[in-house]
Amino acid sequence: MRINIITMGCSKNLVDSERLMRQLDAAGFEMMHNARLDKAQVVVVNTCGFIHDARQESVDMILQCVEAKNKKIIEHLFVMGCLTELYKKELEREVPEVDRYFGARNMEDIIRSLTGRYRYDLRNERIISTPAHYAYLKIAEGCNRTCAFCSIPHIRGQHISVPLEDVINEAAFLAGKGVRELLVISQDVSYYGLDLYRKQLLPELITRLCEIEGIDWVRMHYVYPNRFPMKIVEMMQRERKICRYLDVPVQHISNKVLKNMRRNVTGSETVQLIEKIREKVPGIALRTTLIVGHPGETDKDFAQLADFVKQTRFDRLGVFTYSHEENTYAAQHYRDSVPKKVKMERADHIMEIQRRISEELNRQKIGKTFAVIIDRIEGEHYIGRTEYDSPEVDMEVLIPRDNAILETGKFYPVTIYDATEFDLYGQKI
Repeated sequence: MRINIITMGCSKNLVDSERLMRQLDAAGFEMMHNARLDKAQVVVVNTCGFIHDARQESVDMILQCVEAKNKKIIEHLFVMGCLTELYKKELEREVPEVDRYFGARNMEDIIRSLTGRYRYDLRNERIISTPAHYAYLKIAEGCNRTCAFCSIPHIRGQHISVPLEDVINEAAFLAGKGVRELLVISQDVSYYGLDLYRKQLLPELITRLCEIEGIDWVRMHYVYPNRFPMKIVEMMQRERKICRYLDVPVQHISNKVLKNMRRNVTGSETVQLIEKIREKVPGIALRTTLIVGHPGETDKDFAQLADFVKQTRFDRLGVFTYSHEENTYAAQHYRDSVPKKVKMERADHIMEIQRRISEELNRQKIGKTFAVIIDRIEGEHYIGRTEYDSPEVDMEVLIPRDNAILETGKFYPVTIYDATEFDLYGQKI
């Protein structure tokens, strides 16, 4: 029997789907990921429930699968993940055509429902759905932070670190499958180890990951600015396997807005942190996310944020417009005071500032040579990345196919000859 796992949402969800696929594969099922609905008898939708748009996409996918089931295109439909963690009873009532709903924190239940037993000995194994040379490595579940706008603690629970040896064993398994780049993820990687070992263990974990044979790049995502593990930055100075790249979601710079967001950090502390990181690792690529239109954000607060973006010149930046999310502190205690139109205008303004910054920074790379890993072939180009770019969210390097014969998953020296605001163009030397 063929089972098609459809993954919605973030890379953390993707890891859950990959673990589920390994368990089902071991039970004798033929596994597919994000395949057409007519390719398998059973569909499992792994949903996202983080923000309204993501929830709507998950609901639309469920309804599409229900239609396929009614037309006998598929035989069975199961739904799991964050959306069902939030709205299981409502979904059971409104969409009874689904065979069974499972939450985000009980994967073992769905495995037992489909196969009869959960294989604990396979807990560190996965079927990789990304290109074979890179994989996400989830080191924790949940979050202990109390950010006003975020529903993750309600959906996923409190922070639970994966035991160190389990993370290392999983990374070694991935390396054995040909993975050369590990993208270390969790809701907040800086919190890793505090629950199990009573200390920040991220530096030790990264050191161990760099020792694994076959791993060339280790990249970190979502390092919270409060209680930032500066030792990680110091390690970048001497360990070439650690990508000179950090994803630090600062969200805002106004002290008033940061206080309303319950971020436990001030604007001046944020500026000092960024200056210190850049001082210790010159040339590091910094990625961040911002939220505009948070309750209480005034024109003055936004102007301060725009000035901060101009002055800081992040290498990569994304913007969210605030929306009330159920079971969050903000939804329960604040009025959604900024009109939607104003939120969109503010987001567009920030992204226009960033577009100009990105173009300027990219044009400074012309004539320079970088190590580039090739992700895929697309049309007339090989598509690759430098260590300063994470897959799917950051810039790419386009190399003409008539320039050289290259292989996906391998590194090549590439000289940049042209640049736009969001892409680089290079030739292998």
